[in-house]
Amino acid sequence: MSNLDHPQSKQVINRLSRAIGHLASVKKMAEEGRNCSDLLIQISAVIAALNGVSKVVLEDHINSCVVEAAKEGDKRVIDDLIGAINQYIGINVKKNDGIH
Repeated sequence: MSNLDHPQSKQVINRLSRAIGHLASVKKMAEEGRNCSDLLIQISAVIAALNGVSKVVLEDHINSCVVEAAKEGDKRVIDDLIGAINQYIGINVKKNDGIH
């Protein structure tokens, strides 16, 4: 994110703190040799928590950075967002590879 004020920054930080806490619990469970099924359930909770954080970050970025960049005619922010989304979902679509 850029240096703009992000309305949901506190929410992002709080969600990340919770995810870190859950992940620490998973690590402790693994160190204790807990049941694999229990580990998988807790790992899925961590993944869900991170996906929730990602959604908030994406919404915040679109509603602040992208909207502001669009007003200023700065296409770079949109290109950067497309690159970040591609990396996040694990694909690599070139800029001119439109879907037709």
